[in-house]
Amino acid sequence: MAKILQNLASSFLILSIALSFLIVANAKPQRFTKYLSPATLGLKKEKLSHLHFYFHDIVSGKNPTAVRIARADMTNTSSTGFGMVAMIDDPLTMTPELSSKLVGRAQGIYASASQNDIGLLMTMNFVFMEGKYNGSTLSVLGRNSVFSTVREMPIVGGSGLFRFARGYAQASTHKFDRSTGDAVVEYNVYVFHY
Repeated sequence: MAKILQNLASSFLILSIALSFLIVANAKPQRFTKYLSPATLGLKKEKLSHLHFYFHDIVSGKNPTAVRIARADMTNTSSTGFGMVAMIDDPLTMTPELSSKLVGRAQGIYASASQNDIGLLMTMNFVFMEGKYNGSTLSVLGRNSVFSTVREMPIVGGSGLFRFARGYAQASTHKFDRSTGDAVVEYNVYVFHY
């Protein structure tokens, strides 16, 4: 009886090892990444688009579109406003007049990030509400040296018709009201997308 049990145990062990090898050999490998053709996502030929609009940063009045949400202890004594953080929901219009056709909104945050000059860290989405780009967005992440004539910030992505977007935005101040702090900024955006 002991010999039979020993033979059964040996047979069971050999069978278990053989089955383990078969299972491992037939298992599909788990991969973190794989190559995809753009066509598998329905992407067609890449295009370059130019968008032109005006950004209205309103900090004054009863209905501001940019509000300060944080500041450092030193912000009020800093010549550059270093440490100030503002949340924005600024209108984007066709012409410099706020009453002109609304094409979207700039939604996000800007912060005073320089101790030596007026330099803002811009983290925002251009959310479009007009024409074929309605519901599509472009994401901006970059430095805005507000007193430079033309500032360039990278477009780091997008959604909707701007999936896989990359490019840059050029900003130039059209109008700045020193008494209120309100500004109108002209944007030219050049973006590759599918």
